[in-house]
Amino acid sequence: MKKTMILAAAVVMLFGLGACQKQGSSNKLVVWSFTDELDGMINNYFKKGHPDVSVSYSMTPSDQFPNKLDPVLQAGQGVPDVFALESDFVRKYVESGLLLDLTDIYENAKDKLLAYPVEIGSYEGRVYGMSWQAAPGALFYRRSLAKKYLGDDDPKTVQTYFTDKQKFMDTAKLLYDKSNGACVVISALGDLQRPFQGGRTEPWIVDDKLVIDPVRIDYMQTSKIIHDQGYEGRVGAWSEGWFAGMKGVLEDENGELVEVFSYFLPTWGLHYVLKTNAPDTAGDWAMIPGPFAYRWGGTWIGAWKNTKNPEGAKELIRYLTTDDDFLEAWAKDSGDLVSNINVVNKIKDSYVEPFLGGQNHYAEFAEMAKHVDGKLTQGTDMAIEGLFMEALTAYVNDEKSLDLALADFKDQVRAQLGYGN
Repeated sequence: MKKTMILAAAVVMLFGLGACQKQGSSNKLVVWSFTDELDGMINNYFKKGHPDVSVSYSMTPSDQFPNKLDPVLQAGQGVPDVFALESDFVRKYVESGLLLDLTDIYENAKDKLLAYPVEIGSYEGRVYGMSWQAAPGALFYRRSLAKKYLGDDDPKTVQTYFTDKQKFMDTAKLLYDKSNGACVVISALGDLQRPFQGGRTEPWIVDDKLVIDPVRIDYMQTSKIIHDQGYEGRVGAWSEGWFAGMKGVLEDENGELVEVFSYFLPTWGLHYVLKTNAPDTAGDWAMIPGPFAYRWGGTWIGAWKNTKNPEGAKELIRYLTTDDDFLEAWAKDSGDLVSNINVVNKIKDSYVEPFLGGQNHYAEFAEMAKHVDGKLTQGTDMAIEGLFMEALTAYVNDEKSLDLALADFKDQVRAQLGYGN
C-alpha cells in the first residue's frame, strides 16, 4: 500500500516571488476554504498590495469540505487554484500527489519559519502545504485551586508538578486526596488524547505496517487509572459538563460541586473556549507546558498542481505564510501565534493577558511551539486515531481487557485500512 507521488506533466516556470504575475499570466484565483478567516486575510490584507488580482472565494464547513474537494480533484475539473486544509486532513492531500510543489517558497523563507508546520506540510523531501500559524498545546489551570492545594499559583512552580506523566499522576492523586475527592485534575479523559499523541516517538504506520508506540499503551493504562481512581470529572469532552467544569459549576451524580483543576487546550482554546465559555473566571487561569509538547488544530494552504495560475497561487501562499509585514499585522490584529519566527520574536514580549492573571501567553506559546514534532504526522492518522479511541474507551469502561481491546484495534485497522502488524 505504499504511496507513490504522481508526477506533474508540466514544468512550472520560474517566477519572482515578490510579484504576483508575469506577462501573459492570469490575474484570477479561485480559493476554497472551510473558514472565513482566509477570506478576511485576502480582502483586508492581500488585495491591498495586489489590487489587480481577482479572487473568487467559497466557504464550506470543515466536516463537509473533503467531500466537496475530493471529487473535483479526482476528476481534474472544477478544481480551485488554492484551498485551505484543516489539521485533521491536511496530510491526506500533502501525500496525494495532487498539490503544487511549494518547496521554492519554503527555501526562500526557511530560516525564519517554525519547523513543525513545514514538517506537516512536507512529503518525501518536498513541501506541498504551508501554514501562517502554529497551534501548540498547553495545560491551563485555575490559579485559585493551585493556591488552595499546591500552595502557589506561579506557573514555574505549578509546572514542577506536571513535568512528566508520572508527576501528572502524582499531582492528580495529591489533588484528589487533599480535597477529599472534590478536586479532579481534568474533567474528561479525551483531554489527554493530544498530549499523549505528542509524546510518541513512532508514527502509526512504518513500512506499511501498524506500529503501536508504547506511549499509546501508556495512555490507555493511564486513562484507566484516572477513571477508576476518580481523578477525572467523568464527562465527555465538549459536553455541557466539560464546559461546566471551566465555569466552576460542574456537579457529580450527588449534586456536589466538582472542582476541575486544569484543561489541556491549544492556542485557540484560550480565546475561543475558555474566554467565551467561562468569562466570569477571568484572571483565575494560568498556563504551563505540562507533561508533553503537543499541537492541536491549525490551517494549511495548498494549491492544485495543474492550476492555470501557478504564479498567482504561489504568490498568495507566499504572502499569507511567510511575509513579515503581513504576519506582524495579522498577529497584532488577531492574536494568532504565527509561524514566522522573526515576527514572533519581534512582538512576543509586548503581550499581557488579563484572563491569565497578566501572564504573557504569546511568549509562552512561542516557546512551546519549538518543541512540537510534526514529522510523525501521516495521512492515515485521523482514521487510525478514531479506531484507537474506540479501543481505549472499551478498555476504560471494562468492556474489554487491554489485550482484547488492542487485538480488536489491530483487526479493525487491517480490515478497514489494509495495514497489518
